[in-house]
Amino acid sequence: MQLASWEKVLGLLGNITVARADVSDVQVVPEPLREVMSAGIKAGLRLPWFYYVARTIRLDQAFAVRRGVPALSFTVRNHGALRRVLVSTPEAEALARQLRTS
Repeated sequence: MQLASWEKVLGLLGNITVARADVSDVQVVPEPLREVMSAGIKAGLRLPWFYYVARTIRLDQAFAVRRGVPALSFTVRNHGALRRVLVSTPEAEALARQLRTS
């Protein structure tokens, strides 16, 4: 997940790079903001019902999602406390298919 400089600063996150072998449970989330808002306390850039670049307080989930854009959700291993990533992308369906077959 590549973030712009301003997203890194305001979202209190850095870029996230995960080896494909450490990615599992890939899903497409049509309305990611609903899922993010129910994920508990978050730190980072939060514009409710519009845009989130944040992590949960436990640092186990990372989000970079925006309204109207589906998201790719996946579980990660071997990446410290991080267990799940949810990132908006117009290519969510295609990326999910690609990750499921690799």
